[in-house]
Amino acid sequence: MNRPLNQIQIFKMALPPLVFLLLLLAPLPAGLADGLSPQGRRTLAVMGLAVTLWATEALPIAVTGLLGVVLLILTGGSPDLSSALYGFSQPVAYFLIGILALGLAVHRSGLAERLAMLLLRCAGGSARMVYLQMLLSFALLTFALPSASTRGAIMVHIYEQILDHWQLSRDSALYQAVMLAMGSLNRLASTALLAGGITPVVASALLGDFSWTRWFLLMSLPFYANLVIGGGLLYLHYRAGFRLERPADSLLTGAALTTQPLRLPEIKAGIITLGTALLWFTDFAHGLHPAVPALIALTVILTPGIGLLTWRQFETDIGWSNFFVIATTLSLAHALVTSGAAAWFSSGLVGGVGYLDGEPLLVLLALALTAAVVRLLVPNIAGYLSLVIPIAMATGAALGLNPLVCGMAVVVVGDSVVYYAAGSTSGVFVFQRANLTGWHIFRFGLVMTVVAIGVLFAIAVPYWGLVGEPLVK
Repeated sequence: MNRPLNQIQIFKMALPPLVFLLLLLAPLPAGLADGLSPQGRRTLAVMGLAVTLWATEALPIAVTGLLGVVLLILTGGSPDLSSALYGFSQPVAYFLIGILALGLAVHRSGLAERLAMLLLRCAGGSARMVYLQMLLSFALLTFALPSASTRGAIMVHIYEQILDHWQLSRDSALYQAVMLAMGSLNRLASTALLAGGITPVVASALLGDFSWTRWFLLMSLPFYANLVIGGGLLYLHYRAGFRLERPADSLLTGAALTTQPLRLPEIKAGIITLGTALLWFTDFAHGLHPAVPALIALTVILTPGIGLLTWRQFETDIGWSNFFVIATTLSLAHALVTSGAAAWFSSGLVGGVGYLDGEPLLVLLALALTAAVVRLLVPNIAGYLSLVIPIAMATGAALGLNPLVCGMAVVVVGDSVVYYAAGSTSGVFVFQRANLTGWHIFRFGLVMTVVAIGVLFAIAVPYWGLVGEPLVK
């Protein structure tokens, strides 16, 4: 028997079409419609529907993206079918498939778990060392296993085993600190790499064409800084839980984490991963798009007798929703720009912050605060990026700022925070292990918002200027 819908479910179902109809049909105040073409308004309505669906999660995120593409065609938001399917023709979507397959192969081979075990063994029995090692492993393991979700899924069980061995309750300070870090900070190490998952893949496609090394050069410092500062603040807040009542005997030397001799699948996974990474690191020499090494790895992984996955395993476990989310997000963002809707929206934002013209740091602060509010309302990172990056870049360009810096700024602010358990792919299964409430997660999200904006101005902007991307060109 079907259970009746509650008021929240009814609201989630009714809000997206209401937003769509209002943006499409409601008369605009005098002067507000200036510069907004009919095509731009239709595109804006479709984007409003998609963002609202992403925010309410009334539909699966991939279905929302496909619905947006369909509506671009039916409403005339895109001039033709090929334009509406723009995202499916971009190499970045296939780059993601390659790195997802690489991560799946490393996971299935057992190599990722072996690396996690080796890192854990170095921590001994100290709670502080276990926590410090965990923060370091977020960054180190990213090079072998870029996806934060897959990395978290492997490591959470190991840390849970340690904490349970120490007979800690799920409500203890140490348990909460470890799981908050796992759910909120683990993702930061992934975004520092171009191959680190959906955020850098979508963001790099919207910001412009990036090589692996250029992305790492520009984004590693701010995201690693957020990781270190966030981890330190978590430790300070929960520091009482790091003083165990009795010396912690080392679980790490037990049979559960005993390393065995390397197996052939692990050796293969290591060779493929190192070869792919080598091609990414040397892109300055050969000039290959990052998607090419990823597709080479995909081909090797799926080759019978050589690779690590059968086609059935690949098509079953790859997580195809990621492909559709990226492709459709790029299509929506492309339509937002080509229809003029992004320029219209940014012109309104420019009007709102126009009195700050000539004060580049204040303009950037206004963009960062606006981005934080949008991120609060749009928990889906792909939806956030596709909406905010084109607008931030257009606004920055209109006010004489470097559009790339403006775009990277909203990436740093938006991807450094998790306000809800559902706002992180791995958050749902990580946060619940420590009995963390919504308030615990939201409070740390607010803290990380302040940290991200502070890092943006104190570290990222000066550093970007040193490496050739100043705020004002």
